[in-house]
Amino acid sequence: MARGLRRWSIVARIGELPAPMRLIVLGQLAFNTGFYLVLPFFAVHLGQNLGLSGAAIGLLLGLRTFSQQGLFVVGGALADRFGTKPVAVTGFVVRITGFVVLAFADALPLLVVGTVAVGFAAALFSPAVESELARLAARSPLPRAEVFAMFGVCGQIGVVVGPVLGALLLAVDFAVTALTAAAVFVVVLVVFVLVMPREPGAHATDPVLAGWREVARDRTFLAFAVAYSTWLLSYNQLYLLLPIELTRVGAPGALGLLFLLSALLVILLQLPFAAFARRLGPRRALPAGFLVLSLAFASTAALVLLPVPAGAWRVAPAVLFVVLLTLGEMAVVPLAQDAVGRLAGERRLGSYFGVLATAGGVVVLLGGIGLGALVDPAVPPAVPWTVTALLPAASAVALAVLARRVPALGSRPDLPERNPA
Repeated sequence: MARGLRRWSIVARIGELPAPMRLIVLGQLAFNTGFYLVLPFFAVHLGQNLGLSGAAIGLLLGLRTFSQQGLFVVGGALADRFGTKPVAVTGFVVRITGFVVLAFADALPLLVVGTVAVGFAAALFSPAVESELARLAARSPLPRAEVFAMFGVCGQIGVVVGPVLGALLLAVDFAVTALTAAAVFVVVLVVFVLVMPREPGAHATDPVLAGWREVARDRTFLAFAVAYSTWLLSYNQLYLLLPIELTRVGAPGALGLLFLLSALLVILLQLPFAAFARRLGPRRALPAGFLVLSLAFASTAALVLLPVPAGAWRVAPAVLFVVLLTLGEMAVVPLAQDAVGRLAGERRLGSYFGVLATAGGVVVLLGGIGLGALVDPAVPPAVPWTVTALLPAASAVALAVLARRVPALGSRPDLPERNPA
């Protein structure tokens, strides 16, 4: 029993990691803690404290998303060329600068500078550390999918801790919140500089654009990236369709609790889910996970057709949606991140992870525009849920085909099997 509990203890499992991998995994906790100290309260600060219009707030939020998600491909290519450490450290410095600017900015030009800096920083350090984690895990006896599961669990802990600390600090002043977030990244910066080994980029002698050209010729990976991108679009409905559903049933205040539910499910269940998905293998687990994502939307589409029940049951469709969405996430994300390294042939991982993230950003942008057009009082509430359900279902079919075409996805021939005990 004790050995079984140890197997799923996040503290024990992280303790098994070599120091550089442990730094990256725990760094993800710090990244999200610092980021979510500010992000949930940023729009409120812009509107209530600075008096910006809705259009200006939308512009800043859009710039943050684009400068991060849209530019991942740049950070990934730079990591291949110059190595993980210098690119990640540069990203930390840029984010620290961005938070300091936002702490004191009271005019739109400075707010734009700070917002873009915060977003672009992630476009630098995220693909760098993710590709480095994939590279290190490929050399480790630990299954790479489970290493990425630990990475995800630590990220979710930061998602929970950050807003709690941010809410406490916001009672003092937004500037204090932003400067505290900057201080978190200062600590991460110092630790990375001292602990992370400096290794040259895996493709230090190649032009920066060489990685993009190689990825552009990899049709199998590009198809995989597009299919996988519906996961990110599905996840983003926590911010669009879920609040709309809660408002429809008269329970908008339940949104925070449902975010907490999702985070707790990941923290408690991600490691066993990742191990189970790895045993199933990508050929079965990836399509099954995307079908669960599709079911999350399809079940909600069916339930919203019914009369709104009384009492706590009115949030039942939203709860079911969050649970199924999170279960699908836990099944597909670590396994897909492992698959990226395999599809890449363990080379140019920065470029591959960068293109994967950028593809997700493009699909979220285009999908958000399309779904936004369906969120209209004249459109039945089941329609956007039904349309969205079709997208991960299509990805399930595509990934079933792609997994069969890439035999390396199903095995780790280069590594010894772990003792299941």
